Amino acid sequence: MQHLSDPVWLVALAAAMAFTGLVSGTLAGLLGVGGGIVIVPVLFNVLPLFGIPEAVQMKLAVGTSLATIIPTSIVSARKHQAKGAIDGALLRAIWPSMIIGVALGTVAAIWLHGAALSAVFAVIALLVALNMGFTGVDFKIRDVTPRGPGLWGIGGFIGAVSAMMGIGGGTVGVPILSMFGTPIRSAVATASVFGLIISIPATAGFIYGGWGVPDLPPFSIGYVNLIGFALIVPSSILATPWGVHLAHTIPPLMLKRAFAVFLAITAVRMIYSLVT
Repeated sequence: MQHLSDPVWLVALAAAMAFTGLVSGTLAGLLGVGGGIVIVPVLFNVLPLFGIPEAVQMKLAVGTSLATIIPTSIVSARKHQAKGAIDGALLRAIWPSMIIGVALGTVAAIWLHGAALSAVFAVIALLVALNMGFTGVDFKIRDVTPRGPGLWGIGGFIGAVSAMMGIGGGTVGVPILSMFGTPIRSAVATASVFGLIISIPATAGFIYGGWGVPDLPPFSIGYVNLIGFALIVPSSILATPWGVHLAHTIPPLMLKRAFAVFLAITAVRMIYSLVT
């Protein structure tokens, strides 16, 4: 793969990574969704254009996305902590099971073929899209958040799925906690810490699991591409205020439904590519 050392190719790849960050940041500001749920499908569509082999495309997208979540989660968690919105008791009760889930999910993601990992992302993304498209924040299964084994199961599920999808804790954690009785503001704030609990060990696992794998693009440490990390983080931070501004000019429900459609189309496209 001699083109991987071509300066023009590298500049184009860098531009694509910066574009990914701009899209991610804008949608994060618009909809309040975590960057990973945007970064992974965008990279899934971008990486094939640069000749990245199919066997490593999805794992590279997931690993790079997880790395970008680390700094953004730190910023988000500090802001929520300053407002006193994080539920410390819930966090202390759920994090051990979440760590176990992250470990299991990371091992599974590295062991699975790229196509299987794409299938996992597609199915969960489709469920998230359906949740965003057809339910509101007042949708609940129960009024009180469970404790003990019930909460441990929730934590393990959030950790495993998020690690496999390359997302922070918000995309899956917020709707689940909200459905199980956690007030939405508290769920959002507490899930900002989930991003750190998930992204740090999962990123380390993707670096280790991808170490020495052939056909990765230049400046990759395992399944984490440093070009992507270096450009997605600042460009997404730059673009987030743009999304926030747009959010005040476009009806929020319309935005939520639009993103649900985008996510559903991405999921269906992934599934279609797997069966054809």
